[in-house]
Amino acid sequence: MAKHFVLVAGNIGTGKTSLAAKLGERLGWETAFESVVDNPYLADFYADMPSWAFHLQVFFLGHRARQHLQFSRAAGSAIIDRSIYEDAEIFAKAALELGSVTERDYRTYRQVFDLVVGSLPTPDLLIFLKAELPVLLKRIGARGRDMERGISAEYLGLLERLYSEWMADFDLCPTLTIRTDDLDFVNEPQHLALVVSRIRDKLAGKEEIAFPPE
Repeated sequence: MAKHFVLVAGNIGTGKTSLAAKLGERLGWETAFESVVDNPYLADFYADMPSWAFHLQVFFLGHRARQHLQFSRAAGSAIIDRSIYEDAEIFAKAALELGSVTERDYRTYRQVFDLVVGSLPTPDLLIFLKAELPVLLKRIGARGRDMERGISAEYLGLLERLYSEWMADFDLCPTLTIRTDDLDFVNEPQHLALVVSRIRDKLAGKEEIAFPPE
């Protein structure tokens, strides 16, 4: 059986963690998740972005680089919940636009990011999850994380624009875009089965069609 290294990307609330967990369980892949509970900066960042944005980005860079390298070298297939590329292309750019980091700090961070990422192996597939903003807000509210209470529709909209710009130019590996507005990977087995089928087709090099079908 071929070994695959897959990343899951997408805005906050698109279902990355749920999908990564279910795919790992269904396919027997090793699974890595974003550091949330044990993240020493995330709660401070959401409470005061200008004071903690740079610290958070540096923490995530080290955390994700270590994950990326470890799981790309795994003996079997592996999947990671959120890619290292999003740190620079989405969240650092958002912090710069919002004034949470200065241009000087952004340039410093970007130099280190480019150096680190340039030495990492590329994934076999990037799965990009999308959903409408009202759906994202509803999901974020439903999971009830205290640190996420300050996430606004405006901030999610900014991230959504940056995601669109990033994906328009992303060419490091094949991509599979999945709209998750009406998908429930956790409670609907047929939804997960459809996603697994599309992933297998994409990894096999088969031509992509719209998913879910329009």
